[in-house]
Amino acid sequence: MSAESMSTVSMSTVSMSTVEPGNPETGGGTDLLEKELQELIEKELTEDGDHDRFSHYVQKEKILESAVTGKPVVALCGKIWVPGRDPEKFPVCPDCKKIYDRMK
Repeated sequence: MSAESMSTVSMSTVSMSTVEPGNPETGGGTDLLEKELQELIEKELTEDGDHDRFSHYVQKEKILESAVTGKPVVALCGKIWVPGRDPEKFPVCPDCKKIYDRMK
């Protein structure tokens, strides 16, 4: 992984509730799960911690993939989340920056 292929993104985390397939009271099927996942992504739910205060370095290809599929990305510092905020609004994660600078 080269330094040129990295980009900063800010974070949001997705969590999902449990749905029993085939249970008429709780719904079921993939349509409901996909709808619930999309709603959570749009709400940009976040988890507690300092990682929420920073933009992180991630491979550019992974950012695009996440935007299309909703799949979480892994930052250089190890943080895993689904990007959803403007990285320009947050300072760069100090751990990501240290690792990125060593890659140059």
